[in-house]
Amino acid sequence: MTSLAEIVAELRASRGFAHKRDISDIVSALGQALPGGAADLSQVVPLGDDCAAIPDGQGGYLLFAIEGLVEDFIERMPWFAGYCAVMVNVSDIYAMGGRPTAVVDALWSAGMDPADQMLKGMAEASAKYAVPIVGGHSNNRSTRPQLAVAILGRARKLLTSFSARPGDQLVMAVDLRGAYEEPFPYWNASTRAPAARLRGDLELLPQLAEAGLCDAAKDISMAGAVGTALMLLECSQTGAVIDLDAMPRPAGVPLLRWLSSFPSYGFILSVRPEKLAGVLARFAARDLACAVVGDVNDTRTLVLKQGAERELFWDLNRDAFICEAADAQVLHA
Repeated sequence: MTSLAEIVAELRASRGFAHKRDISDIVSALGQALPGGAADLSQVVPLGDDCAAIPDGQGGYLLFAIEGLVEDFIERMPWFAGYCAVMVNVSDIYAMGGRPTAVVDALWSAGMDPADQMLKGMAEASAKYAVPIVGGHSNNRSTRPQLAVAILGRARKLLTSFSARPGDQLVMAVDLRGAYEEPFPYWNASTRAPAARLRGDLELLPQLAEAGLCDAAKDISMAGAVGTALMLLECSQTGAVIDLDAMPRPAGVPLLRWLSSFPSYGFILSVRPEKLAGVLARFAARDLACAVVGDVNDTRTLVLKQGAERELFWDLNRDAFICEAADAQVLHA
């Protein structure tokens, strides 16, 4: 059995965490290159959220996001990579309380192999999530396959990574009706699911925002559930204690593998106690696994517990995760 200390060490050293830690270097370099510095990067919500949010002049927001795929994933599973490129963008829009409008792609390939499979995967996801592909860029004379997809959406009320408050309950919602796409850590509860169910499950997020039941959320990314929670806490300048035993998990899946997984449908929400019952009920009504997994506090540390064991996972007072270059913009919403 893997000890809690070993889980902490493995997660901190994981590829998903390394990719997220790179964010602060990119933002820092970009901020230094702009005439006004980091201030030129400011928007309705500070840097570090799933999407940029731009006021639409009508009381709502335009949402804008982009995702790129790692090379080894594209080379080994080009169809699924194309599918995921659309799917993860769609999830980002819903994680902000929005609804997607359209996507565009940028694709590089050596001829139509593997471009053809990537495009077929994108087309399947576009149809399932009812989000049209409206254009893009292509280069069929590249030595290596590459794929990035950008998405546009709209929100009436925002869910953000900057709105968690001490006293909130951390909630994990995930679709366990799936399986791994071996050998990758991708928990696929999407490609074989009915399209109407997929769209209805995602619609819960803007409904929660518009009903005033929640204002803080983030979709579970390559950093897994713990890494995603850490990003939300960092943006909100809060801390938490997370109970690993409380996390919804597929039967038979080892805990460490699950904590490193990227689910096709998974969200971390920070919910006021008086709103908790309403939030849990909405996910349960759609047969989605949903549970309180932690308590938000004001320590700016993330502590993991399992049984009687406790381990400090991250101290944001001493070590930034993704927001190092954006600390001056991080505000408690």
